[in-house]
Amino acid sequence: MLQLHPDSSTPLVNQIIDGLRALIDDQTLKPGAKVPSIRAFASTYSVSTFTVVEAYDRLVAQGLLVSKGNAGFFVNRAANELLDKHSVEADTSRPTFNSEWYLQQIFEIRQLPFKPGCGWLPNDWMYEEGLRRGLRQVAGSPLELSGYGDPMGLPELRALTAQNLQQELSIVANPAQLMLTHGASQALDLAVRTLVRPGDVVLVDDPGYPNLMSILRTQGATLVGVPRTPAGYDLDQLERLLAHHRPTAFFTQPHLHSPTCSRTPLAQLHRLLQLASQHGFRLVENNLYADMIADPQPCLASLDHLQQVVYVGSYSKSISPNVRVGYLLANPELTQQLLHLKMRSGLTTSQVMERVVYAAIIDGRWRKHLKRLRQRLAEAHQEVGRHLHRLGFELFIESDEGMYIWTRHPAIPDSAALLDDALEKGIMLGPGQLFMVDAKATGWMRFNVAFSTDPAMWELLEKVLVKHVRRGGM
Repeated sequence: MLQLHPDSSTPLVNQIIDGLRALIDDQTLKPGAKVPSIRAFASTYSVSTFTVVEAYDRLVAQGLLVSKGNAGFFVNRAANELLDKHSVEADTSRPTFNSEWYLQQIFEIRQLPFKPGCGWLPNDWMYEEGLRRGLRQVAGSPLELSGYGDPMGLPELRALTAQNLQQELSIVANPAQLMLTHGASQALDLAVRTLVRPGDVVLVDDPGYPNLMSILRTQGATLVGVPRTPAGYDLDQLERLLAHHRPTAFFTQPHLHSPTCSRTPLAQLHRLLQLASQHGFRLVENNLYADMIADPQPCLASLDHLQQVVYVGSYSKSISPNVRVGYLLANPELTQQLLHLKMRSGLTTSQVMERVVYAAIIDGRWRKHLKRLRQRLAEAHQEVGRHLHRLGFELFIESDEGMYIWTRHPAIPDSAALLDDALEKGIMLGPGQLFMVDAKATGWMRFNVAFSTDPAMWELLEKVLVKHVRRGGM
């Protein structure tokens, strides 16, 4: 039915997509026809099942195939209309990179052997023992099953979190100013919907946090990127931006910034607070990697005493992403606005899970877990950095903290060009385009060091890299 050429420079995923599109277009595959199953296709054409899954998923996303439960994949009855609508001359050797689609795949495709592009820690790096003890403790105590819990979240966990923030980060806050959320993502969403109106100009880190940018765009905000440098913010550019815009807020990650893992000097934090006061915009400080900082330093919330700063944190990164317990702090008036929105949009958060987290972190081994986690990250930074330097990559900063390395290869101007070949090898990369405010192609890419220490991955990635370096030199 198709002719695939493994030696072609066009990835097999794209060959399958182009071939099936052609068969649908010329009516060889008629509307409603069933296409071969994933396993049957893979066996017939001697390709991996993952390659077929990837091709079929893209064709479903394009509207040409539909998936019907356990029945398989079928040609969409409206496929020919879609093809007619998009029958423009274009280079289809590689589909246009879709950041929203790829971000979804990072969360959905977990069976890949190598995931350096993901944003979580490996299972054996999590606080599994503490979480199990917490689950047993909560399961063995009386459960309140008939109510929704405290609107602000479990009082004991709020009080303990406020105490720890004061001891470790010098953030002085009454527990009444601390609200628990369904992870940091809900905290950011609540802050966006409370502070931002459609049409507002909002500053964000560039590169920055893709999920936050998506939330802001959904709210109708106009995003303006503030460039990150190895030394923190580009304050000169920030002041130029402030001269031309009147932003409502600046959503930022001063410390262990994702994707660069850079940290902002204290003097810059003071200057940023001065500019916020002078120009009248709020600061939303996302510090969800705070548990990974070996040597904490003052943050915006500690310097500002939560006057114009909203602070966001989370337990999901250091305990487990499945825990989904985050928190935010703000001044009392704004906290009440955030609470009302939380209740209108989703009522209370899970008090059962909040009790589990509370039980886990009052365990005497919690701080030992964090110390060990920081040590393992530092060791992984050193190992991954050696691999990158060996292959000719340049690093944004030299660091031994946090989960990420932001890097680029001088011979690869567009890191997204590596995706298909890397996926063929079972590697999910983190192309820099995901993190850019303007979504333009860039050579930068993000490596999660905890998922990047396997020598086998580097052997495969080197083959991908050599292929693209040669292609770029032709």
